[in-house]
This record gives sequence, C-alpha cells and structure tokens, in this order.
Amino acid sequence: MAKIQMKTPLVEMDGDEMTRILWKEIKDRLLTPFIDLKCEYYDLGLPYRDETNDQVTVDAANAIKKYGVGVKCATITPNAQRVEEYKLKEMWKSPNGTLRAALDGTVFRAPIVVKGITPSVSTWEKPITLARHAYGDVYKNSELYVDGAAKAELVVTYPDGHTDRKTIHDFDGAGIIQGVHNTDASIASFAHACFKYALDQKQDLWFSTKDTISKIYDHRFKDIFADIYEAEYKTAFEEAGIEYFYTLIDDAVARVIRSKGGFIWACKNYDGDVMSDMVATAFGSLAMMTSVLVSPDGLYEYEAAHGTVTRHYYKHLKGEPTSTNSVATIFAWSGALRKRGELDELPELVDFSDRLERATLQTIEDGVMTGDLYLLSTLENKRRVGSVEFLDEIAARLA
Repeated sequence: MAKIQMKTPLVEMDGDEMTRILWKEIKDRLLTPFIDLKCEYYDLGLPYRDETNDQVTVDAANAIKKYGVGVKCATITPNAQRVEEYKLKEMWKSPNGTLRAALDGTVFRAPIVVKGITPSVSTWEKPITLARHAYGDVYKNSELYVDGAAKAELVVTYPDGHTDRKTIHDFDGAGIIQGVHNTDASIASFAHACFKYALDQKQDLWFSTKDTISKIYDHRFKDIFADIYEAEYKTAFEEAGIEYFYTLIDDAVARVIRSKGGFIWACKNYDGDVMSDMVATAFGSLAMMTSVLVSPDGLYEYEAAHGTVTRHYYKHLKGEPTSTNSVATIFAWSGALRKRGELDELPELVDFSDRLERATLQTIEDGVMTGDLYLLSTLENKRRVGSVEFLDEIAARLA
C-alpha cells in the first residue's frame, strides 16, 4: 500500500531516557511503515537543552505556534542530582512549563480504559477527565534562599511609580521564599476551555481551589469561573442537562473518590499535575493516560503524561530486558496525527490514528501486555512481553 501523505508538518519534540528509546521504536515500527511522516524535529533531551541554554524549548513552542500541532516525548525536569549527573550549566526549568507558558490554554488528561484493568477505586465506572490550567503558579515562579535575618516583602510597582507592598515574613534566620503569579486573561481562557469541553462532552464540570486559605489568589480563579459561567454558559449547561459547580480542593478529592466518574475535574496547574497522576494510577497506570494542551488560539500539543522511566533506561543501558509501557506515548502520536488530519482534511490520516489506537488496545485485550499491566490485568490468558515485542505485537495487528 502507498504511504499516507501529510500536507503540514507536526512539531516533533524528542525527550529523555527510556521514553526517548521507545520514541524512535514507535516511529520505526508503527508510523513510518504507514505514513510519509512529515515533522519539524526539536531535540528536547536534557543534554541538548543544556547545550542551547534551553533555547530549543522556546524554538519548539514557536514552531507549534506556526504549524498548530505538536507531539512531545517525556522529558527530564532537572533537580540538583540531575545537574550533577548530566553536568548541567544550571537547573533548567520544566520544558512542559516553558511550553505551557508560551502556548497558554488547558491540559486535558483522561485515562485510557481497557478490558481487564479494573480501577482500584471500586466506585469508578466511567473515566474522569482532568482539566489542568497550563500557565503560571509554581511552574512560572521566582524563588530565593534567604541567608539569615531579613525582611521579605511582596512589592508591586505600577507605571505611575506608586507601589503596593506586603510583608511576607520577618526572618530571624535562614529560610526560603517563593513568588507565583497568574493573569486574569489566562484564567479566563482556562474557564472558557473547560466550559466548552464540558458542553462538547456533555459531562458535568467540577472546579476546585483552596479559596478559604488563599483569599485573593485562589479566590480570583473562583470568581472568574463564576462570572463567565453566569454570563455565557449557564443556559447552555441547563439545556444540555449538565452541571457546573465549585468546591474546595479537599472536598473535591473526597467527592471524586466516592463518585462513579464520568465528569470533568478542573484544577489549577499544580493541583492538576498531582491529581491527574492520582487518577491515572487509580485507573491502572501512569502510562495509560492521554494528555493534550489546547490553547485559546487553536494550538494543540500532545504528550505522554508520565516521566522518562529512568530505572528501565539504566537497565536498557546494561543490556538487560525491559518491559516498558508505551501506550501513552503511542496515544500522543495518534492524537497529534488525528488532529493534523482533521485540520488538513486528510480523512486517511484520521482513520490511521483510530486504527493505531484500536490495535494498541486490542493487543492488551488479547492478553499481550507490558509488566505494569500484567500485574494489574484480570484476564485469564495473559502474557508479559518486552518493550519492543509489545510494539511488534501492535504492528502485527495494525498491519
């Protein structure tokens, strides 16, 4: 068969460690045999980010603005140990944080449900979609180490020269401070994205912050959501028979655990980071989660919502066998290719993406799976396979 031809490139962002190894294997075994893959490539692996002083991440974000759709491998956000391990110039910020700050929008994450994997929360009957704000907060922070007695202040200077200031803390010894921010415009974009997605999916929308403690910062999120809902979406929600409500983050956690699922849970940036991992793990595995950043400008960035699988990477380097789950990475590619096909009016590319996902799930439901799923699956006839063998099994079903 002739390969599917693409019109517009995808922005391809390579990553780190074991996910980088599987990234190439997925392309070689599941994509390039069927598609004349057209990509603009950016190496977001930690060594090249360090070499370019992280300019490559900024360049990748600008490319997404140009082409509209990107697909990203998992990457390392370095800590002190990684700085030493990779001999870095500095502790570079999260590449996801940089991309999200540039593109704004909302990250929607949902579990990939497959026969034989039962959620560990017994009440959950339907998937829970996390809508995560993708701008600001700790991912765009400024922080300092306070080296001894000092007065720390929060100061805002306006164009006319007048200032507002507030004491953060009077230190009598060493400590730490952190400044975070957000903007009304970004919060409003977040709200619109969540309300529109809920209407599209015909699912209830929950939103949660900690406004009882953060009476200005978190309360601003709550007020903007409420104002936009009342002004623009209330009637549409009522006509669709769905509900929007706000609750405290701790109350939301309790409600989620007792729920049957089947709703959208909107969270601030960090809350969404943590809660999406909780939901993914409870549904089966962090590697069984879709993740897409949707910007208010109609830009899309698909990614695997998990880490770089460091432990498996070092086993791989030693020549030891690995059994790494690549489903989230496969679904990042299928999601990006489907969106590229929709935007470019290429139904054959959309159809291929659908078939790739079906072949992936069929492989698992046939009892062929990686080690993490093998431990969870309730299927009677199941077989644990290696990282690459799993891809070959998918390829056989796809072909």
